[in-house]
Amino acid sequence: MPLPNEITALQLNRLIGTPDCPAIVDVCVDADFRDDPNLIPGSMRHPHTDLPGLVERLGGKPCIVVCQKGRKLSQGAAAWLRGEGLAADYLRGGMYGWRDTPGTMRVPAGKIPGTVGEPTLWVTRHRPGIDGIACLWLIRRFVDPAARFLFVAPSEVTAVAGRFGATAVDEDGAVRSHRGDHCSFDTMLDEFQLHSPALDNLARVVRAAGTDRHDLSPQAAGLLAVWAGLSRQHEDDQRLLRAGLELCDALFSWACDRVDEGHERPADRCP
Repeated sequence: MPLPNEITALQLNRLIGTPDCPAIVDVCVDADFRDDPNLIPGSMRHPHTDLPGLVERLGGKPCIVVCQKGRKLSQGAAAWLRGEGLAADYLRGGMYGWRDTPGTMRVPAGKIPGTVGEPTLWVTRHRPGIDGIACLWLIRRFVDPAARFLFVAPSEVTAVAGRFGATAVDEDGAVRSHRGDHCSFDTMLDEFQLHSPALDNLARVVRAAGTDRHDLSPQAAGLLAVWAGLSRQHEDDQRLLRAGLELCDALFSWACDRVDEGHERPADRCP
C-alpha cells in the first residue's frame, strides 16, 4: 500500500519545469552518486546527515526527497522533515525508478558549472532578448532553482564571467550560445540533455523568434511582440527577468499540451 507521503515518477515529472514544483532534494550517498552522477532536473544535493541544515536551506518550502532506491534514506529524511512541520514527500523507487520511467530526463551533474549543490552564477547581456531570457528560465526551472544572474554590457560579459567565477550564456564566444542555425536555447537543451516533446515544442518557437525565422513557428511574431512590450515596461533587468520567467512559464504550459488549441478552447480544457 502506498504511503501518504509518497510521490511517483510520473507525478513528479508533471511538476518539473513549473513554478509550483516543490524543492527536489537528492540525498544519495556519495558512492551511489559517483556510480551514477546524474540529477533529476532542478534538484539539489544535500547530505542526509545534515537535516537541520536542510530545514534552513528549504526555508519552509515543500520538498520531495530522493535517494537511490526510495527506501531508508529518502523515507527517513522525509519523515524527519515532516516532524519539523515541513510538507515532505519521498520519490517511490528513487533514482532507479526515475531512470527506468519512460519520458523522464536526467541532467549530467558534470555539466552544471561550479560545485554540485552550491548555487550557480551566470552572466549575460543586459536587456536580454527572448532567446536569452528563455535560457535563464531553463536554468532556473530545470538546472538550478537557486541560480543567480548578472546582467552587464555585452562587451563585458566575458570579463565579468572571469572575474566573478560566473558562466557566460547567450553571448558571442560563450560555450552556451548560438551554434549554426540553432539559438542559445537549443544549445542549452543539448548541453544539459533536456529534451522532451514539450521542451522541443518550446525550442521551436524560441528558435523562430530568436533567429527571425518566423516560418518555423506561427507563434514567433506574437512572442516577439509581447517580449518587446515587456522590455519597454521594465527598465530594470531583474524586474524584466521576473516578467520573463512568467512569460516562459506560460509558454511552457502551452507547449506541454495545448499546441493544437485554437480560438475555440475544447470543453475539457476549461477554464
